[in-house]
Amino acid sequence: MSSASDAIKKKDEEKSEGVGEFLRKTRAEWDKTTFPSSEDVRNTTVIVIISVIFFAIYLYLVDLGWVFLLEQLKSLVNYIT
Repeated sequence: MSSASDAIKKKDEEKSEGVGEFLRKTRAEWDKTTFPSSEDVRNTTVIVIISVIFFAIYLYLVDLGWVFLLEQLKSLVNYIT
């Protein structure tokens, strides 16, 4: 039980820290981050656009294939009946 109460006390202490301490910690974490270069952003954007176009065409062709098969099946059923 003491570990649970210790965790609650620690959480209460963290809540009681001031705005200044929060901003200092936020700034420290912000300094640890890295951002991609504009070339990296451009390259990944091109890859995403090409992938979206590829999958859109692929799914369109698959859809056309299913429509064709279902139409043929419907014609076959109508012919039999």
